Amino acid sequence: MYNNYNILKQIFTENRAKMDKKKQIETKPLEIVEPIGKRVLIRKDEDKKQTKGGIQLPDNIEIPTITGRIITISAEVQNSPDIPLRQYDKVLFNPKGAIPVDFEGDNRLFVVEVENVVAVFRKA
Repeated sequence: MYNNYNILKQIFTENRAKMDKKKQIETKPLEIVEPIGKRVLIRKDEDKKQTKGGIQLPDNIEIPTITGRIITISAEVQNSPDIPLRQYDKVLFNPKGAIPVDFEGDNRLFVVEVENVVAVFRKA
């Protein structure tokens, strides 16, 4: 029995070393998306799976949203006093002019021109 314990311990140790080495290899450098020109990076809000009345929708049906939060703004937008957009603003935007960023698995990031941001939600 002692011999089997040593064999299992050795196998476990070897597998753990392989897994640790694999984790080190899979680590990717952090990527940053910075919009250029009069553009902003928006994280689209999740599509709703429930109606306002509380009815749960089937998985294949969702109410599409065109709202989101500004994650990053370009330097041009930030320096322009004529554009009233700030980081973390909740906005309503036209999805037809949005460029999807294939950066995350759920793909909720979009680069949007300032002209396609049609409203900003502000507290009164």
